[in-house]
Amino acid sequence: MTPERTMGGTMKRWQMRQSGRQHLELAEVEIPKPAPGEVLVRVSAVSLNYREKLVIDMGGYTGGPQALVPTSDMAGEVVAVGAGVQRFKEGARVIANFQTDWVDGPPPRSPRALGGSVPGVLAEYVALPEQWLVAAPETLDGVGASTLPCAALTVWTALMELGGLRPGQTVVTQGTGGVSLFAVQLASAMGARVIVVSGDEGKLARVRELGAAHGIHRLHTPDWEKTVLELTQGRGADHILELVGGENLGRSARAIAPGGRISLIGVLEGFEARFQVVPLIQTQAIVQGIFVGHRRGLEELVSAVDRLALKPVIDAVYPLAEFPKALEHLDRGPFGKLVIRVRS
Repeated sequence: MTPERTMGGTMKRWQMRQSGRQHLELAEVEIPKPAPGEVLVRVSAVSLNYREKLVIDMGGYTGGPQALVPTSDMAGEVVAVGAGVQRFKEGARVIANFQTDWVDGPPPRSPRALGGSVPGVLAEYVALPEQWLVAAPETLDGVGASTLPCAALTVWTALMELGGLRPGQTVVTQGTGGVSLFAVQLASAMGARVIVVSGDEGKLARVRELGAAHGIHRLHTPDWEKTVLELTQGRGADHILELVGGENLGRSARAIAPGGRISLIGVLEGFEARFQVVPLIQTQAIVQGIFVGHRRGLEELVSAVDRLALKPVIDAVYPLAEFPKALEHLDRGPFGKLVIRVRS
């Protein structure tokens, strides 16, 4: 192939023109052609995030002349390049950066993200600016690599980029989705002790197998913050990944160690929170909002995945045509990531 070659033919792509998963359609559309500065990627796999439910089911589509293509996390192979492309050659294995314009430093005021403000990646081919991509890890196939751009990068930003995780520290994470399980794997590999809060006894047993030191059943122990304090001899956790939001943030505030950090990530209990601020004042803890991360962080994450031989936990893999079934699985709460295999 040469940069000037244009690919003809059609491809399959999931899209929607109204909010609500009943409006999803698997359409036959033309294969895009890479414009100057763009690369054409043959998609191998796409992983799902809780965000897909928000975008598809809860009014994430804002209208406009173009159909919304959902999902943000993609791995694939460059099969053609547009004029002026310098970062990638044909044959390069790549993954997509969730926030397209955030390369480094503080986040932009109005960030754009794949599968929301810009078209997503749930298609057999996508044409994207080369700046929106990074090289895929060498130690993962397409299915594994597709899980990194959102969930794993969120963990990397919270614990490494901003948190400065050190061996011997205590990390608390909540639930057993993709973010929590990657947190268990990364933090354990870095020599930290991980405590997982979950409402499923079977899943708590499985996170111990991944390296978690302790599991707390939040239904049996609703005041889970007291158990965290007991397990840390009254000191509290150095890092808490707050994935629930709402009233749960107050429990995290009571469980954090002096000078610790609460990374505010999830909104399972809503977009608002109200809690007593005295514990935070007394501990001088930090509450840090986390919105995935920048491209440099994703590149550093890829290097760490290769160096540490981390293998993301994947609950199930679905073919492209069964995307609605994967969404139903997402409703039930997977153990780890759900992936759509677009191409072998």
